[in-house]
Amino acid sequence: MRYSKKTMKAVHHLRGWRRKNISRYSVMFILAVAVGFVAGFCAFLLKKAIALVSDPATSGLSMARENWQLPVFPILGIVLTGIFVRYVVKLDITKGTNKMLKQLKAHNYIIRARVMVSPMIGAILTLGFGGSAGSEGPIAYTGGAIGSNTARLFGLRPELQRVLLGCGAAAGIAGIFKSPIGGFLFALEVLRISMTTSAVVALLTASVTAGATAYVMSGCTFDMAFGDTHAYHSELLPWYCLLGLVSGLYGYYYSHVMDRMDRGFQRIKNPWIRNVAGGTILAVCLFAFPALYGEGYGVMARILSGDVMSLVEGGLFRDLEGLWLIAGSAAAICLIKPFAASSTNSAGGVAGDFAPTLYAGCMVGVVYAMLLRHWGFDIPVSDFAYLGMGAVMSGAIRAPLMAMFIVLEMTATFTLFWPMLIVTALSYFVVRLCTPDDFYTLRPRPKYYPTSTE
Repeated sequence: MRYSKKTMKAVHHLRGWRRKNISRYSVMFILAVAVGFVAGFCAFLLKKAIALVSDPATSGLSMARENWQLPVFPILGIVLTGIFVRYVVKLDITKGTNKMLKQLKAHNYIIRARVMVSPMIGAILTLGFGGSAGSEGPIAYTGGAIGSNTARLFGLRPELQRVLLGCGAAAGIAGIFKSPIGGFLFALEVLRISMTTSAVVALLTASVTAGATAYVMSGCTFDMAFGDTHAYHSELLPWYCLLGLVSGLYGYYYSHVMDRMDRGFQRIKNPWIRNVAGGTILAVCLFAFPALYGEGYGVMARILSGDVMSLVEGGLFRDLEGLWLIAGSAAAICLIKPFAASSTNSAGGVAGDFAPTLYAGCMVGVVYAMLLRHWGFDIPVSDFAYLGMGAVMSGAIRAPLMAMFIVLEMTATFTLFWPMLIVTALSYFVVRLCTPDDFYTLRPRPKYYPTSTE
């Protein structure tokens, strides 16, 4: 991006004043607060904007019959996103976490200024029209761009640019989930930011600021308030452990399907065909199970509150009865969720990978608890759906601490801390036994767009 001489003169004056009056480490902490506030506000705006698009699109849907207009939305959303990316932004803004990881590995901490806005617009188009993924990837990429450009504006050295990029990405995660510790652990477990004392303090500062900003802006509410009526029961310990093992096996299946689907979409060289192919797969999934529409927080919130019927409303299998109505539908959603998520993320949509694993984990917990109840065990379905969210995310993303705290913080529930610790650890252990690979690999990707760096 080219700046006018007047702008560049003002920037040089600002940098000179900063060097004379504020040390580089002091300014980093000040900027961490500023980046956290902006990223948290952007996370709030992104959530609101997605709702503004998706609410009118889904207002006419019927819960008692098939919705033949529903398959049109995801195809339209991914095609519009592809047009926006290729012809408006002219920059590859998909899979932002992968790109930040690749840049950090290459010691390149410069992200173009347009990335501070464009991933949010892409996510609104993708998720507002039914993309079955999350908003955390785009907001993390946006936050990373905010941190990177802020560091460059104040003339910070490369090692501090790296920290501030991580602060922005962590703040984005903290704001979108209202999870300060989860955002901080994202920077450490996923982005692998160096754990120096100054970096840790800056990351925590940005994450807490972003989480508090998003929380206050949303009226001091959580997306899925679970309540404090759920407690740890020692007699359920064997079932907690078994859930962790089952979730680990599913987490391996989930990440394996995502990888294979991503490779398959890479082989489609024509971006128009790739967009339509992904949108069509997603459309079929949504037609069978409308509960897959969007990020899925509303469905998860209803399940945690005890309303499991939301899984089958408006779908093809709503007329089933008894156990198969819920457990069968939840099992089917578990199987097709990675296909729906990969069709969103790998076919040209701009979205994230964390929310789909939370959703899939919720379904795993429902299937698990419903089957145990059918066999005569008194198992609380909502508790195991809640624990499944953290367990599957831990195994699929290979980030157990981040997964645990994101679920605990975003639901404002810590009474099930010990069961959550058990299931996330066991799930991660099982996946690591199955494969040494990380969820976010750095394998070469085809270059359909210019890179995100200058």
